[in-house]
Amino acid sequence: MTGASRGIGAATARMLEAEGANVLRVSRGGDFACDVTEPDAAERIVAECVERFGRIDVLVNNAGTSSARSLEELTDADWDGQWQLNVMAPMRLMNAAAPRMAEAGEGRIVNVASSSGKRPSPRNAAYSVTKAAELSLSRVFADRWAGTGVLVNAVAPGPVATPLWLEEDGLAEQSAAKAGISREEALEQAAAKIPIGRMGEEDEIAAVIVFLCSARASNVTGAAWAADGGAVQLMF
Repeated sequence: MTGASRGIGAATARMLEAEGANVLRVSRGGDFACDVTEPDAAERIVAECVERFGRIDVLVNNAGTSSARSLEELTDADWDGQWQLNVMAPMRLMNAAAPRMAEAGEGRIVNVASSSGKRPSPRNAAYSVTKAAELSLSRVFADRWAGTGVLVNAVAPGPVATPLWLEEDGLAEQSAAKAGISREEALEQAAAKIPIGRMGEEDEIAAVIVFLCSARASNVTGAAWAADGGAVQLMF
């Protein structure tokens, strides 16, 4: 479980453990300290999991971050940083974990993408574009490994009341500064754009992830589950 120190990741880890799973919590300063964008990180993470627990049955790619920056403000380094975090890191982890799962005849992989990958935002372009790539990556791996019992899915949350949004200099404060409004007004505006009228909660997203990790999701693969309160509407 990457990005497990706070927010959706921490909530998911707790919920998986409550279901009886042994969880390797991966973050820069967590149970297993690691920068997932390092080229050898994936092999080290999988090896650590196998050493501790004897096997790897589930992989949740959740590590990620974002900032409210306009398209014109983005640098090449910004684009590359998001690409490494949202595409290359989960790709390497899936490449490292899927063969081991296939040997056992089953496995679950869940990539935590974003509703921004379905409906991109010009105020968050690098994040949006790379999250769209992550959704595509999930489908590619789902098709590759489905016949082996390894099921790969993605979850696409909308705005969620996590530290990424709520902490000092988080997305709400960044958006407020650009719009010349208060942090509270920025949060109200974000909630107003969601059909259910509020931001999601960490445990609500975690519940979807845990379901996809479970035996109950045995006929689900290649899906991109919206968990966004209806924020991204289908067009017919």
